[in-house]
Amino acid sequence: MRVLSYLAKRLAFVIPQLLGIVLVSFLLVKSIPGDPAVLMLGPTATPDAIAGLRQSLGLDQPLYIQFVIYVKNLLHGDLGTSWQTTRPVLEDLVQRFPATLELVTLSLLLAVLVGMTLGVHAAKRPNGWIARLSDLYGLAAGALPDFWFALVLIFVFYTLLAWAPAPLGRMDMIVIPPMPVTGAYTIDALLAGDLEAFGSALSHLVLPVLTLGLLNAAPILKMTQTTMEKMLDSDFSRYEVLCGVPQAIVVRHALRNALPSIVTIISVLYGFLIGGAVLVEIVFSWGGAGQYAVQGVLNADIYPVLGFVLFSAVFSLVVYIVVDLIYVLLDPRISN
Repeated sequence: MRVLSYLAKRLAFVIPQLLGIVLVSFLLVKSIPGDPAVLMLGPTATPDAIAGLRQSLGLDQPLYIQFVIYVKNLLHGDLGTSWQTTRPVLEDLVQRFPATLELVTLSLLLAVLVGMTLGVHAAKRPNGWIARLSDLYGLAAGALPDFWFALVLIFVFYTLLAWAPAPLGRMDMIVIPPMPVTGAYTIDALLAGDLEAFGSALSHLVLPVLTLGLLNAAPILKMTQTTMEKMLDSDFSRYEVLCGVPQAIVVRHALRNALPSIVTIISVLYGFLIGGAVLVEIVFSWGGAGQYAVQGVLNADIYPVLGFVLFSAVFSLVVYIVVDLIYVLLDPRISN
């Protein structure tokens, strides 16, 4: 009951947050140069044809009226129609978002594995070679642009060594994709028992996952190292050492107390990676929701952009709510 009560309080803020996100996103997207009607009809369209299309799309209405119409359609589950694909945006995002989610989730798991491992070892011996290596790695990973690092990996592992497949999508063109169940090729291939499709999907994931995972491990590493150093230098850790408690147990207890801060940075990164993966998706022709949104920006197709922002916002809010529940389980005092 304590957890459910805390969850109900958090859910009460979700609707206002989503409304604010939709409003800000709508105003920003509307400020993008370009007339959708002109792009849809082409440069040879007559002024009368452009005016008629603008009227049918509601683009001749004041901005606040357009926003009201969009919110009203949104409440009925209508995210608009993309003029590029001529399909409802909701269908396009449902088809493409699992590809982005698969890439982001595996990248985050790699970032957590690398960041927490290096962070814990660096905190145990602040003056050791692992700590110095971690500082150098954190500095380099924080300074490198993800798209540039992706191009370097492609050049080395595809062009020079020919170890990786061509960065042209999520699977080899000669391999038939598995029957869609979750939208993630690796999971769907395993569910279908198609090892060939699983191997192809996994090989195409390696370079983009390395790109996002290795670069985004840096903040997890620094947070883990900083909080672990504080916990290992705290009174309870010193007391355990004086009592002869084995170092492994002391480190485990310190990590247990450092987890809330580490979970916080992981949750922030999870939401950040949804938008941060956009350029990596373009480099690898991933065909995910991020690439879909960028195409919308370049072609003044506003509904895919707004739909992507809304999907990302809902996903981030769900992640934050789950993290809040984890906080309650880690420290019951939070809900009081």
